[in-house]
Amino acid sequence: MEKIETKTQVKKKIETKKNVMRAIKIEKVVLSCGGIKDVLEKEVKLLQKITKKKPLIRMTIKRIPGFAIRPKMEVGCMVTLRGKEATDLLKKLFVAIDNQLKKKQIQDNHFSFGIKEYIEIPGEEYDREIGMMGFNVTVVFSMSGKRVAIKKIKRGSLPKKQTVKKELIIKFLEKHFKIIMGK
Repeated sequence: MEKIETKTQVKKKIETKKNVMRAIKIEKVVLSCGGIKDVLEKEVKLLQKITKKKPLIRMTIKRIPGFAIRPKMEVGCMVTLRGKEATDLLKKLFVAIDNQLKKKQIQDNHFSFGIKEYIEIPGEEYDREIGMMGFNVTVVFSMSGKRVAIKKIKRGSLPKKQTVKKELIIKFLEKHFKIIMGK
């Protein structure tokens, strides 16, 4: 004979099951610097030294005479890391900022922080060719199902519930990276 479950038993069963589609994960970590000419060359060397990857050089599109910017002018560089190497580097970068973040640095789907001097990162030594420089770090989060908005054929739109809220990011950082949240 079949066992009939009550509504409360079914609700408890649903609550105990963890929905894998609602779990958040780190999609990518982006390290970036901005500058022109000689400074840009040093920044490229810096990002290459830290990540062991070749940085992408960013160029301008528009002309802004007030800032002396012209099209196809090199103004910055960036490196994108994913997967295990991204989390490993992120752990080292958090040590450089003493495992502390402010709540205003965290937004929906991402957070950002800056490293003032690269020698603060454990294991990095001063390099005369580079000098004293820093860079920006942006960490992007996502949930499963994001491919729907990215794919070419039968592309769809993501609902609001697919955004990774600020509170979820804070919980994730406290659980996985032991981050202390400030004001």
